[in-house]
This record gives sequence, C-alpha cells and structure tokens, in this order.
Amino acid sequence: MNRLILVSNRLPFALERAGTDEWIVTLSAGGLVSALAPVLRGRGGTWIGWPGVAGDIPNAPFAEATRDAGYEVVPVALSEAERDEFYYGYSNEVIWPLFHDLQNFCHFEPTFWETYKAVNERYAEAIARHCQPGDFIWAHDYHLMYVAQALRERGVHAALTFFLHIPFPPFDIFAKLPQQQRLLRALLQFDLLGFQTRRDLRNFLQCVRRVLPDAEVLPSSGLQRIRSSGRTIRAGSFPIGIDFESFEKGAASEEVARRARELRAAFPGCQLMLGVDRLDYSKGIPERLRAFRVALERHQELRGRVVLIQAVVPSRVEIPRYHEFKGRIDRLVGDTNGRFSTDTWLPVHYRFRSLDRDDLLAHYRACEIALVTPLKDGMNLVAKEYCACCVEKNDGVLILSQFAGAAEQLKPAVLVNPYDVEQVADAIFKVFRMSDAERRARMKRMRRIVHHEDVFWWVDSFLKAGSQLAARSAQTASRRRVKQR
Repeated sequence: MNRLILVSNRLPFALERAGTDEWIVTLSAGGLVSALAPVLRGRGGTWIGWPGVAGDIPNAPFAEATRDAGYEVVPVALSEAERDEFYYGYSNEVIWPLFHDLQNFCHFEPTFWETYKAVNERYAEAIARHCQPGDFIWAHDYHLMYVAQALRERGVHAALTFFLHIPFPPFDIFAKLPQQQRLLRALLQFDLLGFQTRRDLRNFLQCVRRVLPDAEVLPSSGLQRIRSSGRTIRAGSFPIGIDFESFEKGAASEEVARRARELRAAFPGCQLMLGVDRLDYSKGIPERLRAFRVALERHQELRGRVVLIQAVVPSRVEIPRYHEFKGRIDRLVGDTNGRFSTDTWLPVHYRFRSLDRDDLLAHYRACEIALVTPLKDGMNLVAKEYCACCVEKNDGVLILSQFAGAAEQLKPAVLVNPYDVEQVADAIFKVFRMSDAERRARMKRMRRIVHHEDVFWWVDSFLKAGSQLAARSAQTASRRRVKQR
C-alpha cells in the first residue's frame, strides 16, 4: 500500500474571508472528495491544492479545520495576478474552450502560458517537499498538465499519474494551441495518463503521433503504451462515476420526497423537464432553449402540458464572456415565455442560483424528463445523478448529448446532436409521448450501469492500473538508496 499524494487545482476545503481577520473553512461537496478522502485516510497521504483565496494563507483557521481530516492538507498560495493568468487565463481562456472544441473563444495570450508553468512549478515544489520514495502521486485535471515536467526537473522519482476530467480534442483542434508540443511532452512525463472516454484516448494518441515524431505509440491490448525519451508511458480510459448509493438514498428520503411532491403540485397536469448546468458556454443552454421553443412551435400538444425548469449555477462571472453569455440566456428565456405563456402556464421556469443538495435531489426525483445537452463534456455527472435519483417508478427519461462522455456508457438514453435544434425539439416531443413501459426499461438499464460503474469503481480502476507503476517506483527508489550507501 503506497502513500497517496493527491494534487488538484482546489483543495477539498475552501477558505473564505468572513471579516478583516476572520476566516471560514468549509468542506467542499462532490463525488471526488467523497471517493478519495476515505482512500487517503486508509493509505495515509496528502492532498495538495489551492484553497480558493488569492494572497497569503492564514495557518491557524486552516490547520484547525482540517485537523480531523485524517490526512495531511497542503495549501498552495497564489497571488491575484497568478490566479488571473493561471486560472482565469490559461486554464479557462485557452485550455477549457480549446479542449471543448470552441477554439473561437480562446485568448492565446503568451504571458498566460508562462504563468501556467510557474504555478505548476509551485505545485511541484509543494509535492517535492511532502512526497517520499515510493509514493503514488495522482494529479488531476487540465490546470496541472505541466506538473510532472516540473517534478522530473526536481529529481522526483515517485510514480506520477494524471487524470483529465475534461475532453481531449482531436488533432485538427489541438494543433491550434501555440504550446502544443511543449504541453504533450509535459504530459508524457507522467507514468500513467487517464482519460474519460475511449474517444478522448484516441484523440490524445492521434496528437502524439502527429505532433511528436520521436514518440512511438506501441501496439497493445488493455492500457495503451507510448515510448518516449527512453520511457514507457501508459494511457487508458477510466470513466468517472458518482456515489450512486448516496444519491439514491438521499432521493428516497422523506424530506426529498416531500419537496418533490410540492414541486409536482406546483405544475398540475404538466410533465416536468429539467436542465441543471453551470453557467458555461460548453453546456449548450442557448441551443437547448431554442430547441424547446421549436418544439412548442411544431407541436401544439406540448403547450400547457410541458414545463422546462432550467437551473443555472453561477460560475466564472469574473470573465466578461460569461457575463455576456448569461445575457443571451436571459433573452432566450424571456422570448420563449413572452411568445407562449398563458394566464395559467409559463413554459420556462429559470433559476440563476445554486440548489442545495436536497433541493437538487427533489428536482431530479420530481422531473419526468432530464435535458442534458452539452455541446461537449468530459463526462457530465448530472446525467448519472438523475438516473440514480429516479427511485419512485424508474420512469424518468434522459435526453443526452452524443458529445457528453456519459453517452459512451448511457446508450439507453435518447441521444441527440445538441447543435441540431430541430432534432432535439423532435426528441422532446418523442419522450413526451413515450410509454411508461419504455421509459422504465431504458431507465432500469441506465441505473444498473451507473450503480455498477460508480465513483469507487473508478478510483479502484485507476489505482489498480497504477499499482504496478508504484511498485516499480518503490523498487527503483530502494535500489537507489542501496547504491548511495
């Protein structure tokens, strides 16, 4: 059992200023924390990341709040300029749009890359201070793609592994990145690379072949192997899951059942459709609203009998493009409601706020249809959460974008092209008329998949794939110590 060093952009604990000298430390919610925290406690280990505030990090409140975590927590400090150029800049104005096939949204500012490297080196310094020979280092997501390069430069010989939570683009799009070769070489400094889907893995291997002529993709079954600079790197697809039993149990609770009944009672005689998304242009919210408007235009049977509840969670509002994007959503909601509403029926109920957990579960349980139609998504766990919460009759129906990673697993969903608003409109009408028997058959199959391939299965799959690497790393470190004696 190797110690686990987990590295992510954000810590599982968030730090917020409550006053001049007062701070609040809160535990972050989410499947990643619930899945990995027990593993860290069991193995012993460290979680390294940014606590969410720019500037110096106060030790006293942070150390006090994280004392009972069961593992060491190491905060990485970022200045306001580093936060702006590393997080808002390179991570979210270069990598995020490019990897979601939205290259027109990219801002290729050269200083962003330099700050991205510098911050990754800061993370590497924190890792190097806290790791030991034989440790299993697992870095997460697009913010930290350069960290293995920085660790190799510092002589760290532990097993270095990485998981990308967002999609990896095809070569024709990746080639637009000014630092394409440097970024790929940095990724190949890891020992194991994990991707959400087989498509992401294929895209990555295609880019390696096209961009790095000195790297060789070796024929192999199971994990793919890449030979580069005298090293063998392994890569595979590991679709992330959710804590199925937690969502199912929560949805079955009396409090959630009561809220779900109240939600249904507010819309008598209507089927409820649900959209839940962060404010992000990759989520396809305007296209979804346009598709619903087309459905109402084409199919009068839907009018007065279907309601779309669209919840948008505020995100990255500091970036001007996101503020403009919200305005576009507001106008589409207003147009649809202005054209089709009656004295007793409003077609779109729009909420620009976060939902607390019980409220979210109640919406999942109450709504007969879920519209999960991102333009591109690494996985999209909303689709899986919705399936887990269909506990009453198993008769919820999922309309799912074919460009969401979840589509590779959830084939019983009604798959659509989110760019084709007419196809999505027809899918809305199709599921509105779908029989209860067909709904139950589709949902039963999806719930079985989501239950089996949950977040704990994902963690186990990745750690098993990396276990041999960690064993070899420990043996190498042991031989190195013997030689030094």
